[in-house]
Amino acid sequence: MYFRRQAQVLGVLGTLFGGGYAQVGAAITLDVTSADSIKAAAGLAAYNMMKVYTGNQTGGTPGLLPQPYFWWEAGSMFGQLIHYWFLTGDSSYNDVVSEAIQFQVGANNDFMPQNQTKDLGNDDQVFWAFTAMDAAELAFPNPPSSDPSWLSLAQAVFNDQVLRWETGACNGGLRWQIYPFNAGYDYKNTISNGGLFQLAARLARYTGNQTYADWAEKTYDWIAGTPILAANYQVWDGTSRTGNCSGAVETYWTYNVGTLISGCAYMYNFTNGNATWGTRLSGLVNNGTSVFFVQTAGLNNPPEQAPPGGMIMSEVACEFPTPQTCDPDEPSFKAYLSRWLAVTTQLAPWTAPFIMPRLTASAQAAAAQCTGQATNMCGRRWYQTVWDGYFGVGEQMSAMSVFQNLLIEKVAGPVTAEKGGTSVGNPSAGGAGDNQQPSSGQVALGRVVGTGDKAGAGILTALSLILIIGATWWMIV
Repeated sequence: MYFRRQAQVLGVLGTLFGGGYAQVGAAITLDVTSADSIKAAAGLAAYNMMKVYTGNQTGGTPGLLPQPYFWWEAGSMFGQLIHYWFLTGDSSYNDVVSEAIQFQVGANNDFMPQNQTKDLGNDDQVFWAFTAMDAAELAFPNPPSSDPSWLSLAQAVFNDQVLRWETGACNGGLRWQIYPFNAGYDYKNTISNGGLFQLAARLARYTGNQTYADWAEKTYDWIAGTPILAANYQVWDGTSRTGNCSGAVETYWTYNVGTLISGCAYMYNFTNGNATWGTRLSGLVNNGTSVFFVQTAGLNNPPEQAPPGGMIMSEVACEFPTPQTCDPDEPSFKAYLSRWLAVTTQLAPWTAPFIMPRLTASAQAAAAQCTGQATNMCGRRWYQTVWDGYFGVGEQMSAMSVFQNLLIEKVAGPVTAEKGGTSVGNPSAGGAGDNQQPSSGQVALGRVVGTGDKAGAGILTALSLILIIGATWWMIV
């Protein structure tokens, strides 16, 4: 079960992006042994993706995608374009990316722009922080000194979110939503908590600050202590504080296991190969991803379900049903799993023999799907050898990501402040009082403050519980 923000998104998606099978062209030519071929495939997918973006046009708003796409997906798109630049060397989109990120930082430089509060969740905010960390870790060109640095933007989001850690129910965890007027305020989802875990782990590795590592450990331990993370490392979508997090919403999404894999890989690397983090990483990579890799279904259209136990990545929860049930967000999820698996091979090289053949097979299958609209638009069901009739930002982003990440072995790993990093941080950034979540049982929390990335302390005053405004939760099973 996955909670949707708007009831009408499926109808909008079907109208805009679900069209039949007309205008089918030739597939993208992809030679996985040729860097030039990989770059060309990624470039075509990037071009088709950016045809949707209007924020760099007259009258457009930098950083926003048109409806039906949500704000967070735009942020993740710019992160993927940073990876695109780093992996391919093509800087065509760099100025657009920098402009978009800085335009969406908000008044407190923490990715909380005022015009997004009606939908803003912790997961939305953290995806923009991921993009800022991508920029810092990949040494993306720094913004002017008058603008907040990439690192400081990520630190600001971290400082915001640790102040929202809520102990009134479930002994901790982040709510999905920041504000009580949004549906899902009682939901503690994996991507919000896993997002904080990943962000803390990346900040720990980049800065060397133990406080970030402590928060990464704390967040992972909380996740592992709930039904979200099964004993076999399968990862569910979330849990509810209404039942004191006693049960899980048993739906699989690629980005949920992906964010935990990424966080564990960064912590494994930060701790110089700590065995505990290695065990967690191994379990998530080998077992947690197994449901998402399937065999080819060939020309079967529509397939019942692709056979399990294969090498081709699939968003099984919404691609398997006929008709498909993916909303505008979900076709992008494979982009993040592809990226996070790829960087894992750099941070923990022993994972590469398992990961790279799956990324390679997925890229080859995706290329065969990119025959839509006679312009090589990519579809969703990579396990089919014919285009499935869907295209959009998420579909192109996922294809671009799996293509370009075949180049991961040809580039250096993420930099740190001590080794190659140029983004200057501000460890006291963010933490603005107007976005703290009030709840009973709130505790005093440490906040990363001071100079030289030394940890200090900040105190969050106990606040009273706000009753949740009733709202309908849209879901699929």
